[in-house]
Amino acid sequence: MNRLPTKSILSILSLTIINTRAFSHQPVLSLQSSFAALHRSSLFHPRRNHHHHYLQRAISTRGGGNTIILNSEESTSVMDTKVENAAGEKLGRMRDTMKEWGVNAYLVPSDDPHLSEYVPSAYMRRGYLTDFHGSAGTALVLTSETIGSVADTLTTNMDGYEDEGKGAYLWTDSRYFNEASLRLDSQQWSLMKQGQPKVPTIPNFLSNLAVEYYKKHGTPFKIGIDPYVHSASFAKELQEAFDKAAQDMDVDDSVNGDNDDNNDTAAENEKSSPVIGEIDTLDGKPNLVDSIWESRPDLPKNPFRVHPMKYAGVSVVDKVAQIRSEMKEKKATLTVFGALDDVAYLFNVRCMGDVETCPIGIAYATVSHDEINLYCDEEKVQSEQVMEHLKEANVNIKPYDDVVADIEAHVSSNKKRNKVWLDLTRSNYAVSRVIPTSNLLDAQNPITPMKACKNAAEMEGMRRAHIVDGAAMANFMAWLEHTLVVEGRSVSEVEIDEVLTGYRAKQPGFYEVSFPTIAGVGSNGAIVHYRAAEGSDLLKYLDRTQPILIDSGGQYEYGTTDVTRTWHFGENPSEEFKEMYTRVLKGNIALDTMIFPENTPGFVLDVFARKSLWEAGKDYGHGTGHGVGAALNVHEGPHGISPRWTNKEFLKKGMVTSNEPGFYDDGRFGIRIENLLEIVSVNANQDSGNADEANGEEPANKKRKTEGKKEFFRFDKLTMIPIQKNLINLDLMTSAELDWLDSYHSEVLKKVSPLLEEGSSALSWLVKSCSKIERR
Repeated sequence: MNRLPTKSILSILSLTIINTRAFSHQPVLSLQSSFAALHRSSLFHPRRNHHHHYLQRAISTRGGGNTIILNSEESTSVMDTKVENAAGEKLGRMRDTMKEWGVNAYLVPSDDPHLSEYVPSAYMRRGYLTDFHGSAGTALVLTSETIGSVADTLTTNMDGYEDEGKGAYLWTDSRYFNEASLRLDSQQWSLMKQGQPKVPTIPNFLSNLAVEYYKKHGTPFKIGIDPYVHSASFAKELQEAFDKAAQDMDVDDSVNGDNDDNNDTAAENEKSSPVIGEIDTLDGKPNLVDSIWESRPDLPKNPFRVHPMKYAGVSVVDKVAQIRSEMKEKKATLTVFGALDDVAYLFNVRCMGDVETCPIGIAYATVSHDEINLYCDEEKVQSEQVMEHLKEANVNIKPYDDVVADIEAHVSSNKKRNKVWLDLTRSNYAVSRVIPTSNLLDAQNPITPMKACKNAAEMEGMRRAHIVDGAAMANFMAWLEHTLVVEGRSVSEVEIDEVLTGYRAKQPGFYEVSFPTIAGVGSNGAIVHYRAAEGSDLLKYLDRTQPILIDSGGQYEYGTTDVTRTWHFGENPSEEFKEMYTRVLKGNIALDTMIFPENTPGFVLDVFARKSLWEAGKDYGHGTGHGVGAALNVHEGPHGISPRWTNKEFLKKGMVTSNEPGFYDDGRFGIRIENLLEIVSVNANQDSGNADEANGEEPANKKRKTEGKKEFFRFDKLTMIPIQKNLINLDLMTSAELDWLDSYHSEVLKKVSPLLEEGSSALSWLVKSCSKIERR
């Protein structure tokens, strides 16, 4: 990762923020966002009414024109909050409230109540408190009194990690070390570089503090949390850390000091392990940050829209029937869905505006054997079409805030029989804590595999989305090449973003980008989470001397796209650049052409994408592939392709995955080539997702698998965008790889050309780009 220069605060506006849960390089929140995001985001409310004007300007001509962006003065007005004074003031007010509420520490994570990858601005509490707006990070604040009580631990007892005892901490991962160090007020905050030697995890840090505090005071160390924005699994991990630390603690030395008269036996010591730390959910009180955040944005209440059956493929009634069938097998009486994409998928609804670039709305859902409940704000279901759609499936609309009480009531109605199916990894602590262990079924929920394995209609929509996306890219590339080569004009990264979005906006069924576009010229391409911003010190202009990495995608009514290409318009790219480009391409082809048996997890395939780079002593630091939703989130689980062997989810027919190896040379350039792929049976002709294949399974009369015989899978390409040929070092390519490239380009030309005007520059560019590669 690049080391960013410590320049003006505006340079931070150019950084895109990444999510740790799904994949390492896709952007989540940007300060120079797409037109839809500008329209929605409360951060940019002065520009909100210009959304329609942006759209008109972006699509009125082939060039796309200039969109509305924040200039340097406006950017400063949004972000420059006199950090030095604001940080101390916020922490002072927060500590006063913490003391009043009786807690020693308070945790502020990045999450919303649905543990979303992307969160509405109203839930960006950690960003407000710390002025660090990366999506990966958790803040911890101690009261002033607590800092004094545990000063020794803060400075010397953190497994060798030395801290100055400021009492305010931010944990984030290596992708954000530079940004966080620039954004945080170093007089108030300590940056905890997650994963680095001697830096403790949050549970270990807190358990060590709890030991020190208990030894001095004989009372538990109280950690305040909002149970709605912490995962159930984190709360469990923290409590286990407290319990282990208590068992390991020398109880004789805990309160009474060294006293030889108080010699308990080991057994008695274990039995009498004290309660050294407590999680206080501060019931009846608001989120503590909200109590000091006077200008907190309102929660979004944008309306749902019906996702048409021709794109959904399976009705709400049939999805509920399948859920209930699985519930019956597992003896579950209620299933709870908290993830927003699960709710959208279950009810065949979508929403625009609640969460940037994601077609999902804020809601919960529950399914029992006699009820189907949607918990949301009533403004989201005012549409007559939506109401009728939900009524047909016998869905009850209930107030958003009733979900926890209803779950608790369900358990209480028959504690001996009732069992609640809840995936703790995808649920907040407020929901999970009302379910006793004896009434809990903690397992992957039934929607997760249904959603991951696309049915026939969903897959057809995905194919269509990628073809129209190819048409948008052909128009954009024709414009870009003409601008650079014919006109001889350089183009800023921001303009590239705007024009590309404008061409996508012309396509039928387009709603918004699927994530803010990454357009990195030269050295900016090596910043994996880069995001261009007008007025930034890092902003670059593309000319014929430098490459550009463009990672972008669209949300269409019928599908979701995500593609990365690296382009160079110069006549003589360096041999080094061409070698790395070729090795990245070879990795893409190697994964694309894999044939693998059933029950293969993604990490098994990851090595094939890296093999060519490894042979040159090179590698890349992010995963190779992530799942993608069908007209849903651009990042979707549960599967993935990466070196992280902990994800053992099998790759199944009907799943969609990205294939995106890369190479990044800090300070010089970045290369990534990304296609989306669908998983199909080896001997099938586009058979993934037939009529009753909502879970990636073939109907009984079509099953090829017999006892003792494995089923094998392969990938089919979804992305229909050419790969630049003159950047390839032919000496490194095999004949089979060149055949693959020619075959792919032939498919792209066949599918995309009908959407382009005869005689247009876009068609000319596509024909040229898809011609067979010249071989030696």
